[in-house]
Amino acid sequence: MNRTRRVKQTLLAILVTLSLSSCVSWLAPNVKTELVELQAGEYQLDSQHAALIFKIQHLGLSTYVGRFNQFDAALNFDPNNMAAASLKAVVDIRSIDINNADLAETLQNSTWFNSERFAQASFTSHTVTAISDGRFNFSGDLTFRGVTKPMTFKATFHGGANNWLTGKYTIGFSAVGQIRRSDFGMDSYIPIVGDEVDLEIYAEFLK
Repeated sequence: MNRTRRVKQTLLAILVTLSLSSCVSWLAPNVKTELVELQAGEYQLDSQHAALIFKIQHLGLSTYVGRFNQFDAALNFDPNNMAAASLKAVVDIRSIDINNADLAETLQNSTWFNSERFAQASFTSHTVTAISDGRFNFSGDLTFRGVTKPMTFKATFHGGANNWLTGKYTIGFSAVGQIRRSDFGMDSYIPIVGDEVDLEIYAEFLK
């Protein structure tokens, strides 16, 4: 009798697992990866599925990694006319996350971010040029610590699909770029702390 009960329980568990797997498969979107298949229009960042990461050398021995948790961006593009695309982004400097509350607070002072005077950093693109299929240079102005300098992000479109969870068409997007912090008046402790800062963005945008 116990053996029969165990067999029934096992079969039930298998059926439940298969049912759940089927539901998950149904929710997975049909992603179109060709740029020309993406829908043109205005897109807003999905902040729940986005990351802004920075990397900087420390003592010449390691790469220090952190992120900003609060930022927003708007993307407008037509896959048939990418030269007319535009990207605007704003970052809340005080949202820095480095897993060290004391250091995060220190970085807000005038030697570093000076966030009391300059609470935000922003990027506005001016030109977009193709690198290859699905990859483009977004060149524009980065404003940080009250200083504006030209900057280029190398952007990649990863595909688009109707998102059943949000009910909105969604595209996947990533970008990388590099700045020299000394260009923006943040030159303390170079070269103990590196001058070059690598930026990485991973995001979904909702139409």
